[in-house]
Amino acid sequence: MDLILVLSFLGAAVVLTIMPGPDNLFTLAQSIAGGKRAGIWTTLGLCTGLLVHIAAAVIGLSALIYQSAFAFSVVKYAGAAYLLYLAYQSFQAKDTALPLESGTALDYRSLYKKGLIMNLLNPKVSLFFLALLPQFISTGNGNIQLQMLTLGLVFLIQAFAIFSLISLFAGKVGMLIRRNPSLSRRMNLIQGGLFTLIGLRLAFGEK
Repeated sequence: MDLILVLSFLGAAVVLTIMPGPDNLFTLAQSIAGGKRAGIWTTLGLCTGLLVHIAAAVIGLSALIYQSAFAFSVVKYAGAAYLLYLAYQSFQAKDTALPLESGTALDYRSLYKKGLIMNLLNPKVSLFFLALLPQFISTGNGNIQLQMLTLGLVFLIQAFAIFSLISLFAGKVGMLIRRNPSLSRRMNLIQGGLFTLIGLRLAFGEK
């Protein structure tokens, strides 16, 4: 592929990844609550979901979801419901302070699954690839599907790097919060509010 084309795509991908959205806000919340390792494991789950979305875009499943209003709505509302369920769990733990040591008693497999489910149940990720990838595809550069796969993997790599940086930064913020017991107890409420906001945004957002 043309290097200039790939670099142009990379620039667009970085800008879109750092814009506030469900995935990076979810990583931020998990990192503050559980430390940088919690954020990294959440990131691994999110990026595994991205692999599925990339494959769907390459073989054309994303287009089918976009064309079916019913399929799109089912996935969208399932994702919103899942986020609201996570919000409910956070609100239930409102009187529990964050552990003094980040990473204490965390179930990393659960964090990975949360990130994976969160990403898979967000149909807008597939629609994002469906809308963005074709703009950087050239019929003169060979196999179209291979080009889409290459660009998808470029997006995946930069997303992992950015989400990891968010995890490291938010993990440090979480350490400061743990030193303040009063603020620490409010973190579950803040996290629940954030999950609610993301869920409602997903449910009522347009295609």
